[in-house]
Amino acid sequence: MTSLTFYEFFAGGGLARLGLGPQWTCLFANDIDTKKAEVYRRNFSGAPELVVGDIHHVTTDMLPGRALLAWASFPCQDLSLAGKGGGLRAERSGTFWSFWNLITALDLEGRAIPIIAIENVVGLLTSSQGRDFQELVAVMAAQGYRLGAMVIDAVHFVPQSRPRLFIVAVKNDVTIPDELITPTPHARWHPASIVRAYRHLSLSARHAWVWWNLPSPVRAPLYLHDVIDPEPIGTPWHSPEETQRLLSLMSAVNRAKVRHAQLTGRQYIGTIYKRTRVQDGIKRQRAEVRFDGVSGCLRTPAGGSSRQTILVVEGDVIRSRLLSVREAARLMGLPDSYWLPERYNDGYHVMGDAVVVPVVSWLEEHILRPIATSIVQTEEVLAYVSPSVGHSL
Repeated sequence: MTSLTFYEFFAGGGLARLGLGPQWTCLFANDIDTKKAEVYRRNFSGAPELVVGDIHHVTTDMLPGRALLAWASFPCQDLSLAGKGGGLRAERSGTFWSFWNLITALDLEGRAIPIIAIENVVGLLTSSQGRDFQELVAVMAAQGYRLGAMVIDAVHFVPQSRPRLFIVAVKNDVTIPDELITPTPHARWHPASIVRAYRHLSLSARHAWVWWNLPSPVRAPLYLHDVIDPEPIGTPWHSPEETQRLLSLMSAVNRAKVRHAQLTGRQYIGTIYKRTRVQDGIKRQRAEVRFDGVSGCLRTPAGGSSRQTILVVEGDVIRSRLLSVREAARLMGLPDSYWLPERYNDGYHVMGDAVVVPVVSWLEEHILRPIATSIVQTEEVLAYVSPSVGHSL
């Protein structure tokens, strides 16, 4: 099979690259974070195609050849519900515009990218009262792309609740196979939030819209206990006092979950997030636990509350500890052969910022690869026919 080519922006630890698979060749990758870059290089044979630095300083001269796909998981901090709501024009999430300037510049050079895939938090749909999403769709449509958005929760593939927004855009002159588009939204991939966002688009943006037809996956066989190590290396168990302190931060509802787990006599493995809740007008830190076989969404370790805690309950014995970096990597769909840094926060940061590998693989298999293969086949036919036509003249 002909190698499919792509550029990877905001590359992080290269999880999008892993998800795309070996049939795709990365021509160029970029990230500003030197620690993430070390992880990327360790896992991709040195990755000479990786350029470490601010995307504001990347030029089209640095982008070799012509790629079929540009993948961009640009920073989410200004769009996330947990962030400060700066929006798409703020410092971090505003790096989207530097990426987009490269896309438009390549178009002017005759090297237009036929497929663009963007991944970000679901908050992009509503940030700045929905104006950010409207602007993003409008500029892509104005540049000659048809596009559509999906919300894909990683829980369909790994034991982690991690809904993310995926936007796939295709140049107008590219024929999209009929089976990849559905005339109406699908409830699994196009929830009410996307339908509402679509209805607020301009008329021209709605004309450029497509509803991607992504099939439903079979529920992943893995549960939380499948990725948790009995005695992880480098992540010690908390003292009994620290475990009791966590339990004391729980509301009555969450303490009842723990008591129920104890009464069964079986081992229960759950995850805890510490959150700030308002009670009687006062902000209080609370510990919230879940025992449904799924972890909460991984985040970057900006503070102690951002790191997940494992809670193991077996009768009267209750133990707690931080989720290990290797366990976090498994929750992102990574094999244990994936190299991770020794320092806890460095490894956790790479995972918390990343995209789940099997989610990318599902998108690649059912949307990206069929379109890219169709483009390659069309170009091969044109290359074969054109010389023949020239000879007959």
